[in-house]
Amino acid sequence: MSDLDSSLSELQLDLMQVLWRRRQATVAEVVEALSERRELAHTTVATLLSRLEKRGLLAAERDGRQLVYRPLVAEQVVQRSMVSSLVDSLFGGRPEALLAHLVREQDIDRGDLDALAELLNGDFAGGDGGRKGGER
Repeated sequence: MSDLDSSLSELQLDLMQVLWRRRQATVAEVVEALSERRELAHTTVATLLSRLEKRGLLAAERDGRQLVYRPLVAEQVVQRSMVSSLVDSLFGGRPEALLAHLVREQDIDRGDLDALAELLNGDFAGGDGGRKGGER
């Protein structure tokens, strides 16, 4: 997704999460899915979905009088892109600085730290410590 801008606002991310969970939805279904957390007008959701479609993140298919939207990018791809952008903009492109910040500033329990240590030691699928080409 390097050539697609996948940086999303909180509201756009909420819309995408509905579509990732459901695999496809109409505007009305998205409005309904978000109604417990957000009061959104049908026209607002329709506009946002249309913009996400124009950015290449969604596809829309007409079903009678309504459009059915489906995601064209996986949630993990958007997460990766947004985290990379965060690392670049706030941590000077240094992922270790983000990790240090999270460990220092967040309430991370011992189990999470142990799981992180396993990842760093390469004890996960792929076995390369999450680095490209197995670099250390």
